[in-house]
Amino acid sequence: MSGPFWMIRTHDLRDWAQRQDDCHDYLAHRRPMLIDAWWQMHCRLVLDRPPAFDLGEAGQSRFYRFLEAAWMAQQIPIALLLFVGGGWSWVLWGVCVRVSASVTGHWFVGHLAHRRGPQSWLVNGAGVQAHDVPWAAVPTMGEAWHNNHHAFPGSARIGLYPGQSDWGYAFILLLERMGLASNIALPEHLARTKALTRIIPTEEVAGVQPFHGLHNRSA
Repeated sequence: MSGPFWMIRTHDLRDWAQRQDDCHDYLAHRRPMLIDAWWQMHCRLVLDRPPAFDLGEAGQSRFYRFLEAAWMAQQIPIALLLFVGGGWSWVLWGVCVRVSASVTGHWFVGHLAHRRGPQSWLVNGAGVQAHDVPWAAVPTMGEAWHNNHHAFPGSARIGLYPGQSDWGYAFILLLERMGLASNIALPEHLARTKALTRIIPTEEVAGVQPFHGLHNRSA
């Protein structure tokens, strides 16, 4: 897809735009599926006055700067190992098909997550609301709980309710134990109460309570 800095900028631009009441269709996933697929995977949005982004500590990291500069070349060692192990057919499936499927899958889940599916929250005043894509929770390591992500965009934990698997958050906790992650933000650390309207999900009506530590008003 790109290096880490470009992905951060792209994500933050989309996140900001979707909170405006006049979000462009390119950033809102409003167009039909085939048009949206062409736009997202084969086109680039060029702005006359692009916003500035502060990459923070990540922008000063030598490791992240290396990843940004060499992101396309990172497939070369993988391709060499696959070629040694099984020839060109392994390279085709292990690099070309894998990357194509990953990029297409990333777009597809993102498209659905802004079009249809369950919701637990509405972001007040936002022109684009998010939806959950439950069947994609495992392959996306929890990112498919996209409604929760829109509600708490700074949270490392995205699976907030019983049954919402979040392998990405589990991996972040592993990094914390290894000393490679710190200051992990959770929904209860974010001042989001006034920005959200709560939609009571079926499991809560049935008596299953969500995560603890946050109080919100119901729709």
